[in-house]
Amino acid sequence: MTSRSSTAAPPHPCIHKMKIPLFKKGNAPDTPLAVTIGFLVASGIALLASASFELGELRYGDSWYYLKAQLGGGAVLGLLGFFIGYKVYYRFWQKLSPLLLILNIILLALIFTPLGVTSGGATRWIALGPLTFQPSELLKITYILYLAAWLSGREKKRTTKGAQGIIPFATVSALIAILLVLQPATSIVVILLAAGFIVLFLSGAALRHIASIAALAVVLLALVTSTSGYRYSRIEKFLEGLRDPGQASYHIQQARAALRSGGIFGSGYQHSHAKIKRIPAVINDSIFAIAGSEFGFAGSITLVTCFAFLAWRSYLLALRCRNKFGALLLGGFGMIIAAQAFIHIAAISGLVPATGVPLPFISYGGTALVVFLTMSGIMLNVTKYSDKSNL
Repeated sequence: MTSRSSTAAPPHPCIHKMKIPLFKKGNAPDTPLAVTIGFLVASGIALLASASFELGELRYGDSWYYLKAQLGGGAVLGLLGFFIGYKVYYRFWQKLSPLLLILNIILLALIFTPLGVTSGGATRWIALGPLTFQPSELLKITYILYLAAWLSGREKKRTTKGAQGIIPFATVSALIAILLVLQPATSIVVILLAAGFIVLFLSGAALRHIASIAALAVVLLALVTSTSGYRYSRIEKFLEGLRDPGQASYHIQQARAALRSGGIFGSGYQHSHAKIKRIPAVINDSIFAIAGSEFGFAGSITLVTCFAFLAWRSYLLALRCRNKFGALLLGGFGMIIAAQAFIHIAAISGLVPATGVPLPFISYGGTALVVFLTMSGIMLNVTKYSDKSNL
């Protein structure tokens, strides 16, 4: 009699291919990208120390209060997130991405319960005991993870090149956008959409479909702005400032003055005279003005160049990535960082309405720092498995 083991069919090779390890040995990460991220993090520590020195003394009697809070909270958790993102094989997140996004959406919904915390007229935070965080910041990771996983999983079916591939993207994006607009956090909607369009482009979606979604998004955002009193007043004030710089908001006028005061090489580290009395939100929404004041045009253009290089390098690495999911992660995360940096710098320069968007890696804010460091770890992990020759 033939034994059962002798007649059993060998396991299908695809079964083994579907097992994604938690850790996988790879090559060295991309050095230019790693150095750029490291420089931005170091710049953030230095600028925050300078920008918050007088403010900490004024509010808490401790000149180093904000720096210690950033390093003791956001930096510690951020380094943990970076370590996890860098060590865990990036494809491991592919199957977890739907669950992570669902959990994030639930956290967004909890903002509208008694757990929500209101500050500055916006309800964007959740308080869980001693921990207060901003769920919308987490979307910068979970949204891109989900979108990249969904599009890369349907590559063989080629559904990204027709309307069938766009509808799920539009549906998920619309649900998230509604929750964000209600907070309100419209600027995060713009950042996520910009990254989403890059991910769609890299996935092979038709440009006409991307353009259609972009046009619809612009119309809807314009409608939301026109029906919201405070958003509309911001736009009006911005347009007045374009017509007559003397009519710009106090925030923008003082930020521009700080940028001009720096000249070519700046007034010197910790020698800015525009910190507390003149610039609102100096440690987060306006910190680029301190960079311009203390390090001048040379320092400002250095930061701008770093963010531009990070986006460009991420895009090149995405094109070289052997795996579609990894390529979409690099493109999406790179655009998240670049878009947010552009909006922050453009707002301080008076080129777009004031948005309250922090500068990645640099502004004060624990949740944002954790998110960007975790994102950086994942990006560098992807580059360990990319073809970096001739780059």
